[in-house]
Amino acid sequence: MKRYIIAIVGRPNVGKSRLFNRLTESQKAIVHDYEGVTRDRQYGDAEWFGRHYTVIDTGGFVPDTAETMLSQMRDQAQLAMDEADVIVFLMDGRAGFTESDREIATMLREAERPVVYAVNKVDSWDRREEVLADFYNLGVPLFPVSAEHGNGLDAMMDDLTKDFVVVPFDEWENDDHSGVTQVAVVGKPNAGKSSTVNQILGEERLLTSDIPGTTRDSIDTRVKHEGRDYLFIDTAGLRKKSSISHRLEEFSVVAAIRAIDRADVAVLVLDATEGITSQDKKIAAVAARRGCACVVLVNKWDLVEKDDTTAGEFVKEFRHQLPFLAWAPLLFASAKTGQRLHKIFEFIDNANEQYTRRVKTAELNRFIEITTTRHSPPIHRNRKVKFYYASQVATRPPTFAFVVNKPDGVAPAYRRFLENQIRAEYGFEGTPIRSVVRARKGHERTGER
Repeated sequence: MKRYIIAIVGRPNVGKSRLFNRLTESQKAIVHDYEGVTRDRQYGDAEWFGRHYTVIDTGGFVPDTAETMLSQMRDQAQLAMDEADVIVFLMDGRAGFTESDREIATMLREAERPVVYAVNKVDSWDRREEVLADFYNLGVPLFPVSAEHGNGLDAMMDDLTKDFVVVPFDEWENDDHSGVTQVAVVGKPNAGKSSTVNQILGEERLLTSDIPGTTRDSIDTRVKHEGRDYLFIDTAGLRKKSSISHRLEEFSVVAAIRAIDRADVAVLVLDATEGITSQDKKIAAVAARRGCACVVLVNKWDLVEKDDTTAGEFVKEFRHQLPFLAWAPLLFASAKTGQRLHKIFEFIDNANEQYTRRVKTAELNRFIEITTTRHSPPIHRNRKVKFYYASQVATRPPTFAFVVNKPDGVAPAYRRFLENQIRAEYGFEGTPIRSVVRARKGHERTGER
């Protein structure tokens, strides 16, 4: 499912983080703040009436000098111009239109994607025209908003998402069944993403074409292996952004978001010589939260001093630091020497098979009945929670719906228990699984996760 990327740019302290919180909580959306992401750089998923998007908060920097401020603002605007589908340029209605605002606006005029101009901190709605007067010199439509109180956000969001494709929940399942397994090769810079793809092509010598990627800064490569077709999406092209090398990690996360949205399976490349870093956690969380199948390639394994327990200890540490990706298999290999790298196709195929696997409804209902009988859900408001029916409503990733008498009574911990039981019974290694809790028609509201 495609999620559009919205980047919020502007001077420090204009309210970008508060607006970020508003946009990622709109319409009571399911919101994920990716684990490992620091306060000054946040990514959040949400939706606006079926239009799904990811918001990037580019704020949080408080530079020491005016020159540093200008440099950092320029980097933030450049991030948005290069990677976002829509840019929200946020200004401070209390401070008025500043020279720094003018500098950012000049840069954004060169952007090849839509820009929404919003004036924040318009807390007195009756005085909004008075507040906007200072900004009309921009010569563009303006949206007065109050991120703190929520005023004006409906009009801004309607305009901001007007070109987004509406995807209702029941249509979350990816309908691209072209027969080509799309593989996003993601990871932090210098982990060995390009070397991995090059080694695969060099070993198999089955390259059919190199074509420009539809995602900015990625290269798509078609490969045929043992009669199966693959499209490898290599995001390593972002290393060419030398002029913004100090912001490279932020670009790698955004590039991973775009690549994973197109992929069936993500191959997360880790540098075994460095262990698991905070940047690895950020990108791993992107794959997990966006519902993509995943294989972890522990690269440069040939450079690690090891004994019989080294691999096991690495797996143990990986599961401990990235519990949200505990279902992903690990392949220890070397892109440089090709050691064990030929197994990557087997890992990808297995993950994709589980990603598209469907459990029969009758079989699933029998299993859920046995499970809920052995381990009853907690009592909710002195009433027993009853499970009437269960079915798998989607694949890519596998998604299960439970119809109950009291959706609010199915605590997150119990839902995780059911998901873990399903995984223990049916496998699903290499893919996340999702669940929704619904009331019977005419009864209480639905819970989703």
